[in-house]
Amino acid sequence: MTDPRWELAEILQKRGWMMATAESCTGGLIAGACTDLSGSSNWFERGFVTYSNAAKSEMLGVDPDLIEAHGAVSEAVARAMAHGALRHSRAEVSVAVTGVAGPTGGSAEKPVGTVWFGWATPAGVFTEHRRFDGDRAAVRQATVAHALAGLLARL
Repeated sequence: MTDPRWELAEILQKRGWMMATAESCTGGLIAGACTDLSGSSNWFERGFVTYSNAAKSEMLGVDPDLIEAHGAVSEAVARAMAHGALRHSRAEVSVAVTGVAGPTGGSAEKPVGTVWFGWATPAGVFTEHRRFDGDRAAVRQATVAHALAGLLARL
């Protein structure tokens, strides 16, 4: 099976596009997965690790009132993060993730493993909610894989 990162790299390079990431629960793992590939500077523009709410606001322009109203782990914030990654970069596409990797931090409404995704492309911003099982490492790795596959699917 082909590594989806290579497919993503090929499509972005063919279009002359760059990508950016806006990450909370993955702490830079998506950017790391991309930049693990030789030649990624041809298609990977930058990554934002916005673990705190203040970082989401300061680095991506996410409205603090939006975070207050919906919580950091929400569709609204994932959408704003994906949009903010484009506004604060030179990229044409972005992927954003915000979630609860655990083992602490979950609630009845947002249990451990809850992740919101945002993908921004020239066609618009798309969001999706997933819940992953497993420990912290498993949730984070599943999030990375789904984030990259989701971007690939939207190109």
